[in-house]
Parts: sequence; C-alpha cells; structure tokens
Amino acid sequence: MSIRQKTLKEKMGEIRAVLFDLDGTLIDSMWIWEQIDDEFLGEYGLLVPEDLHNEIEGMSFSETAVYFRNRFDLPLSLEEIKHIWNTMAMDKYLNVVPLKPGVLEFLEWLKARGIPAGIATSNSRELVDGVLSARGIEEYFSCVATGCEVNAGKPAPDIYLHVAKVLSVPPSACMVFEDIPAGICAGKNAGMTVTAVEDEFSTALWEEKKRLADYYITDYRELI
Repeated sequence: MSIRQKTLKEKMGEIRAVLFDLDGTLIDSMWIWEQIDDEFLGEYGLLVPEDLHNEIEGMSFSETAVYFRNRFDLPLSLEEIKHIWNTMAMDKYLNVVPLKPGVLEFLEWLKARGIPAGIATSNSRELVDGVLSARGIEEYFSCVATGCEVNAGKPAPDIYLHVAKVLSVPPSACMVFEDIPAGICAGKNAGMTVTAVEDEFSTALWEEKKRLADYYITDYRELI
C-alpha cells in the first residue's frame, strides 16, 4: 500500500515525530509580511515587485535580508534589516496572530501519545520564541530550529533533517506539516511524509500544494 493509499490517520499511526513549519502552518501570520514588505520598501520609495514572494519563498530570515539588501540596494546592514523587521512584526506576533484551527487540540493529542514535536521555521528566533510564549504552546515542542541555524533554507532539506536529528527520529518516521510549496519540497527532500495545511495566503497555490504533498488538511482536528 502506497502512502497516498493510506488514510492520513492510518499514516499517523506509523509516525514517531511531527515537525511543523510556523507561519501559515501553526499560526495565521503570513498576511503580516505583505504589510511589512509594503511599509518597509515604501520607506525607500520602492514598490513591492510582483515576483517578490515567489523569489523569497522558503528563504531563512538571514537569507531574505541578504536578498533585500542586494536586490533593492539598501543602505542598511543585515542586522539592521532584521532588527527593523522584528520590530515591525513583534507586536502583531505577540497580540494579534491566532493559532491555526485545531492546533492546540492536535498538540495535546500528540503529547498524550508521547509523540515528540519540533518546529522548523524560516522566521527569526525572536519572533518564534515570542509567539510560542504568547500563545502558551512552547511546552509542546522538544526542538525549535530556525533557518538561520542551518546551511540552506527551504526547499533544501537541511532544517528538517536537523530537527529530526535532535529528536533522534529517522526522517522516514517523521511527518511534516507545511503551508507553502518550498516548505513541502523541503520535507520531501528530507525523505519525510508531508501534509499540506490550508492557508488563505497561499489559496492560489492549493492545487500545487496538494500535488506536491502526500496529504492535505484544512483543520488539525481532522487528525484526531
């Protein structure tokens, strides 16, 4: 029986660790970055290019800062760019962005079964730590890693392989939850089973996400 022939619940019975992306996967936050890009570039009299989000999809926070500085010839250091982005986003991450539907229930379900969970995010350490604490879910994760801690961002498999190694679980026994094609490909490139998560930001990519992933969900309660 192939992966796709098994139901998602059947496949979950074989999984020994669950790995999550953060933005658009655990929290509903992707919309924030459209606003930040518009405001940030607007400070320099620049408009957001139509291809920007496709170009930076999957990049780590640091890789994205390099891309912005080089493409837009910004008179800022990489640390200054990242500090500005963290400052612009922090209030919303702490006080506005909600968990995706069913996240808390699913995390409780995993904990009750002794299945370790990890986060593999392209976002900054400051923002991921802040939002996990603000939403009261940091206790559910045995490993939290950012793309800045590995050699290459998504779709390279580096961050997912790193988290699996920390959790001491082979990639073939890991389930990844992702919301964008680059992240789905990162999980697949790591040799893991991948479930695509519905997100309003990537609605136009839903068919591509379903094609690339092994499974797809609109609500984590589908897994319980």
